[in-house]
Amino acid sequence: MTLKEKLQADVTAHMKAGRKLELVTVRNVLGEIGTREKSGKTPVELDDAQVTALMQKEAAKRRDTARIYTEAGEDTRAAAEIAEAVIIEAYLPKPLERADVEKIVASVISALEGDGTKVNMRSMGAVMKVVTAKVAGRFDGKAVSDIVRTALA
Repeated sequence: MTLKEKLQADVTAHMKAGRKLELVTVRNVLGEIGTREKSGKTPVELDDAQVTALMQKEAAKRRDTARIYTEAGEDTRAAAEIAEAVIIEAYLPKPLERADVEKIVASVISALEGDGTKVNMRSMGAVMKVVTAKVAGRFDGKAVSDIVRTALA
């Protein structure tokens, strides 16, 4: 079952259970997915990686809005935005710890060295390409870059 299918199934489950906040939040996310799929010259079907990226942006958007509401003294609105962000984040893959990313970087570098590639700062692009595919939005990209740079130094 794809992530989009899971969201669609959960709409029905939330509706039957009477969970209004979850229902509205999931429907809004599905609306964003539909908008993204239909925008452009030709409609496309988003894969799980694209849906995950979109959901990460939606959660971040809600957290940012909550921060703005908090600064403006609107604590009830901020709490509502945070509640929506938590619901969205429940669908996202578990974030990686820094130690996990360091292990992935080390294994990628070892694999490249095992293939006979001389690994140095010039090969950062090759290392980043493989590591980014493995991390797939579960860790901050800038931090991944810093970890790779440190490992190659």
